[in-house]
Amino acid sequence: MIPNIAPRGTRVGGLLRYLYGAGKREEHVNPHLVTAWDGARPLSVLEPAIGVGGKRDVRNLATLLQQPVRAGRNPPANPVWHCSLRLHPTDRVLTDQQWAHIAQEIMAATGLAPYGDGRAVRWVAVRHGADHIHLVATLVRQDRRTVWGRNDRWRVQAACRDLEERYGLYRVGPTDRTAHKRPHHIEVHKARRIGQREPARNRLRREVRYAAAVSASAQEFFALLAAAGVQVRLRHSTVNPEQITGYAVAVDGHTTAAGRPVWYGGGRLAPDLTLPQLRTRWCAVDADGPVTTPEGDARRWEQAAAWVRAATDDIRRLRHTDPAAASAAA
Repeated sequence: MIPNIAPRGTRVGGLLRYLYGAGKREEHVNPHLVTAWDGARPLSVLEPAIGVGGKRDVRNLATLLQQPVRAGRNPPANPVWHCSLRLHPTDRVLTDQQWAHIAQEIMAATGLAPYGDGRAVRWVAVRHGADHIHLVATLVRQDRRTVWGRNDRWRVQAACRDLEERYGLYRVGPTDRTAHKRPHHIEVHKARRIGQREPARNRLRREVRYAAAVSASAQEFFALLAAAGVQVRLRHSTVNPEQITGYAVAVDGHTTAAGRPVWYGGGRLAPDLTLPQLRTRWCAVDADGPVTTPEGDARRWEQAAAWVRAATDDIRRLRHTDPAAASAAA
């Protein structure tokens, strides 16, 4: 599950009009409420009615959300909190009831609306299509106190990891910023357009992980990538031109409008695939040497397990989207 907390805003009515509109790319399919704050009116009453011209009239809902802010003792300058929650493409479709529970769990985890707190902030969850919802809240409690929502990004990420496990959803990654970078939707569409079975970023990540796992040095690593048909561009130190400080990789057929290769540095594939991180791993293996010790064995097993888990995540993802590629990766 992929959360995205937007910068805090000032106009809840404008946000609701956007969420109940068509969207920038007509992506807002069947927008509707799935849950709301504790003590709110029934969803059938809160749901914005269709007005003149077929547009939803969000004024009543916006007024209800704004009431605590207007009555607040010290309302913030930007009282509108907005967070979207999107499923991974391989996840199953969830029901409205399941999305409602997820929304309630997220709001409780942030501290904005703890369970059983009838005076918490007012908020709603708007569902769009099959794969995502939007949480909208105003940051003044119904007892007129402001909620600042500190550490909300970390809290939402942690709650999403817990919900992924409980619902059997795709594990996006840990909250320590070591998760790999996901392809942008433009990359996905481009791969389909040019007939590639998966985005270039995914293939390159898999090839780089494999080469790094079986290599003992940078030279061997780059040689294995070249042998796999991956283009490699090295970055050299400006102080010592003979020193390699980084690398980027590309695949044939994935080019810019000018026909040049699209390069991905190791850090764009995953934080643990930068050259300094790989060198740390290779040095740790070399330092253990041929003499085995319990400590050295433990380090090697830990390193191997981490790389196997990363490779398994890629194979699990491909199993749903491209069984042939998953078989090849395995």
